[in-house]
Amino acid sequence: MGLLQLFLVLCMFCTSSVIGFGVDPALRISVFDELTLGEGFDGVTQVQGFHSESRAFHFQGSSREVKAPAEVSDQMVQKLKGKNEFTVLATLKQDHLNSGVILSIHHSEHRFLELESSGQRSEVRLHYRTKSQQDHTEVFPYSLADDQWHKVSVAVSASHVILHVDCNRIYERVVEAPYMDIPEDTSFWLGQRNAAHGFFKGVMQDVEILVMPQGYISQCPDLNRTCPTCNDFHGLVQKIMELQDILAKTSSKLSKAEEKMNGLDGCYCERTCSVKGVVYREDEGWTDGCRNCTCTNGTVQCEAISCPPPQCPAGTVPAYVKGACCKECQPVCLFGGRELVEGDQKAVRDSSGRCLLFECRDRTMHRVVPSEPCPELNCPESEQIALSSRCCKVCRGHDFCSEGHSCVEHSDCVNLEAGECCVCKDGFRPLRDDNAYCEDIDECAEGKHYCRENTMCVNTPGSFMCICHTGYIRIDDYSCTEHDECLSGLHNCDENALCFNMVGGHSCSCKPGYTGNGTVCKAMCDGLCQNGGTCVSPNNCVCQQGFTGKRCETDINECKTGRNTCANDTVCFNLEGGYDCRCPHGHNCTGDCIHDNKVKHSGQIWVLDSDRCSVCSCQAGQVMCRRMVCDCDNPNADLFCCPECDPRLSSQCLHQNGLLTYGSGDTWVENCQQCQCLQGQVDCWPLPCPPVDCEFTVVPEGECCPRCVTDPCQADTIRNDITKTCTDEHNISRFSGSSWIKHGTECTLCQCKNGHICCSVDPMCL
Repeated sequence: MGLLQLFLVLCMFCTSSVIGFGVDPALRISVFDELTLGEGFDGVTQVQGFHSESRAFHFQGSSREVKAPAEVSDQMVQKLKGKNEFTVLATLKQDHLNSGVILSIHHSEHRFLELESSGQRSEVRLHYRTKSQQDHTEVFPYSLADDQWHKVSVAVSASHVILHVDCNRIYERVVEAPYMDIPEDTSFWLGQRNAAHGFFKGVMQDVEILVMPQGYISQCPDLNRTCPTCNDFHGLVQKIMELQDILAKTSSKLSKAEEKMNGLDGCYCERTCSVKGVVYREDEGWTDGCRNCTCTNGTVQCEAISCPPPQCPAGTVPAYVKGACCKECQPVCLFGGRELVEGDQKAVRDSSGRCLLFECRDRTMHRVVPSEPCPELNCPESEQIALSSRCCKVCRGHDFCSEGHSCVEHSDCVNLEAGECCVCKDGFRPLRDDNAYCEDIDECAEGKHYCRENTMCVNTPGSFMCICHTGYIRIDDYSCTEHDECLSGLHNCDENALCFNMVGGHSCSCKPGYTGNGTVCKAMCDGLCQNGGTCVSPNNCVCQQGFTGKRCETDINECKTGRNTCANDTVCFNLEGGYDCRCPHGHNCTGDCIHDNKVKHSGQIWVLDSDRCSVCSCQAGQVMCRRMVCDCDNPNADLFCCPECDPRLSSQCLHQNGLLTYGSGDTWVENCQQCQCLQGQVDCWPLPCPPVDCEFTVVPEGECCPRCVTDPCQADTIRNDITKTCTDEHNISRFSGSSWIKHGTECTLCQCKNGHICCSVDPMCL
């Protein structure tokens, strides 16, 4: 078949395969309709949205409770319960720098599904529970809080998560699958986490949950393209012809380059490497931390040192030693049924409650007598923490890192509740299981970058850069185009339209509140502006003097409203579009005022007896009253009338337990989250944890990050491999991850963990 015939066949096939995208109502949760949001919630008002096809609501203030009633919450949760494919959609315009929750489904402190947008850190966060009953937060670096309209969708399909913003696929990740075994009495909140935290501020429209795969197509139908269009095929043919021409020219240039290279065979130039001020010659090697490095053709090539497990004799265990990369055999002491390494300390209390400190030295525990008493703590007793390695208590939030740590290369020390740990910097991975040494991740080579069309990925220490190809200019950090017509002004968009630069051109879209094709946009006013009024912006008529109202339909009664200059006891008479001042016959018109049956002279100022925050004055026979003007620079400002001048009311935040308050800028750690108070808003994000690449992991008590363990029965998280099975007491093969009650018992639960059988007794069953 010729190229033209194939082109025509594809055109007919694509034209006939275009279908509409419909959603079964049983699979749709329309949150606005379920909550009957239009029937009155404090702090929520209906406004004009991104489009007029559905309602939009403005969320403001921090005294609202937009929570679904119990029966409505149960109905919505039942559609989600047990499902592993769903999509959360919303169209929103979030206030600048606001950090708030779009929707939250949680029970007690456990968030089963919560979508949050942090303007302070420019992040979108997805909170959920895993099958192992662990709380998980997936963080997507992206800013929605820019006071602009955005279409947002988060599609979940088992362990596959896709984030779309404005119909663009921003992130696609493989994560630990959400577990939607949602219990009864679960709370469903909109625009906030609870009654005290996570208040979203801005406008939301079309908030929905679709219990189906690829639900984002409902929001962006253009993404539902299963085959190329005729125009796509025509462009593809054209590109193939252009590539054939480029290939021919490149082949010619390569032939000439090979001829020049052949003339350099007799030359030899030794290239050296410079590292930390030291120059190394070709093929010279050295050790850099936990890496063996070699200078090869002027480039430093390093490989992680492979540490074989040490064969330690009895009475010793492998442990890290300062200055060494691999573990070495160290003598141990037995104390209280535990093995302690040389130099470890353990604090115990005798029968009288006195604290005794012991240290492991020469295989024996020796008592350590403190040289000075414990320092006085400047925190309440409820905030004091007892440590297992010292007798002196410390305050919560103590800086353990300042006392010394073992974090060396590309590793930061992080304070925990009862100690410190090493965490690799962003863009680095650990070389040891204690994260003391870390190496750079080559995002470009490993495909962990976001560079898009017309760019080249270049690795940098801890990150990467997207470099535009020659002849292209940047659109954003990740993509480039031939010309930026929007930035250069070479476009035909109306001043009230938004210009979107695209590869090969641009598009125009009228701003919300304006109508037109993008090149011509006119403001929309609900009805004609009357009495000479002019429509200047969406639903905004500028009225001529003397008229008011949305359509300028109401005459202003200057006499009743006080908007007149009648003075000296003259009488005001209202006219159409104005007023007239007339002095009654026989009156002197002195300019004095009568207020509360008292004479006030013209120019006199006084404070109302019934309202200390209102100031009145007599101006040419008229009493003028207004609220007191607040000057926060005045130390004597009346805080009763000017609460905005009290920094404690405008900037403090309430701790999650409701007992503590923080000032703007303060930070604290709560439930393995870093929290910060900023201008009265609390924003929390997960503590950074280094990636662990091992089969079995456990989160030790008092810590927040998983560590690798060799004993599968101690692990609380397993990378299941279904090819590794177990054989139970009946010679039945069990897949990894399966569990069963051991034969002959009622309270012994066994589980297959990658070929290992781990059994434990449930004490509640006995």
